[in-house]
Amino acid sequence: MKSCSKCVMPETAESLTFDNAGVCSVCHQIEYKHTAIDWTERGRDFDRILDRYKGKSQYDCIVPFSGGKDSTFTLWYLVKVKKLRCLVVRFDHSFLRRRVKENSERTFKKLGVDVHHFTPNWQVVRKLMFESLRRRGDFCWHCHTGIFSYPMWVSIWQQIPLLIWGEPTGEYASFYSYDEAEEVDEERFNRFVNLGINAEDMLGMLDNSISDYPVEARDLLPYTYPPSDKLRALKGRSVLLGSYIPWDVKEQVAIIKRELDWQGDEVEGVPPQYDYEKIECYMQGVRDYIKYLKRGFGRTTHLVSIDIRNGRLSREEGEALVKEFDGRRPHALDLFLDYLDISEEKFHEIVGAHTVAPHKMPTLEEARAWRSDWKPHDFEEWSRVSGKAEAPKA
Repeated sequence: MKSCSKCVMPETAESLTFDNAGVCSVCHQIEYKHTAIDWTERGRDFDRILDRYKGKSQYDCIVPFSGGKDSTFTLWYLVKVKKLRCLVVRFDHSFLRRRVKENSERTFKKLGVDVHHFTPNWQVVRKLMFESLRRRGDFCWHCHTGIFSYPMWVSIWQQIPLLIWGEPTGEYASFYSYDEAEEVDEERFNRFVNLGINAEDMLGMLDNSISDYPVEARDLLPYTYPPSDKLRALKGRSVLLGSYIPWDVKEQVAIIKRELDWQGDEVEGVPPQYDYEKIECYMQGVRDYIKYLKRGFGRTTHLVSIDIRNGRLSREEGEALVKEFDGRRPHALDLFLDYLDISEEKFHEIVGAHTVAPHKMPTLEEARAWRSDWKPHDFEEWSRVSGKAEAPKA
């Protein structure tokens, strides 16, 4: 399987392309970011956007918030540097960990912000997780769509026309590049956020005969992008902070640790030096494990590639970390299987149908043999309430 000649990202990574020298498109995007963008002018562009909306509504903007490093830095920057009055909107995907909750409470209190927290129906979420896994080999459809559509609904309900998100996709993938105008709009939502399945499609895919809780169209509103006429009437913008300031994860993590006492955490499949990565979801290890089964790489490949592009790690050092951490079977998988009431054999069969060539998926025996002996410190705190009697049967 071919990998980038500069970083370690493989050809199976979604949206990646390679030039004749074997350098991937994201490496070129980061080079463009460092050498070809006038960030001073981009900053002025951002200030012009803020000037248009500041003080025109009860809140100057909405900040969609997970509690992870990127949304925490975005909120800090907008409140402390840009002096905005922000409404925080959190879509709770149902797997928030204790430390991220503690981080969030400190952040909200130190910054002084109002918070809108929404937790969707767990029985609906479980059905969506199974159908998404079966259809796309990715159980996170409810999270992808909810995080990006629900704050848009809040903006309509509260008449707050400006939404400000974190990093642009050009930082990590090639759905958009740094030389393109990327906004968090319906085109972007349909291009890669919703996995090619809109809420209406998903409703038709669900088998309501196997649950005492039949899902209706109204249950899927949080995962539905708002109608264009409502958004036009709002005359709003939905922009990415990283399109206007040079995004630097390590510098930003240092800021939020210093200013907000933000604490990192342990994540399955992630080297300890990256304690800031994806700490908000206790199913992250399962998500990255699925990626490894399907595409032959996991979270560590992604992380070391960022550091290689930014001159913070050699390719050889990155390869050593990938070999040590990527692909280990996470302990969270047993919990995940219990949530969906499926066997590991069925899980492996479903994921196997989504393998991306030329990668060859490990056998179930090979996957089980590469099990991690290490558990996150809070593993026993993760919810064991599965609601199995309501689960879709595989």
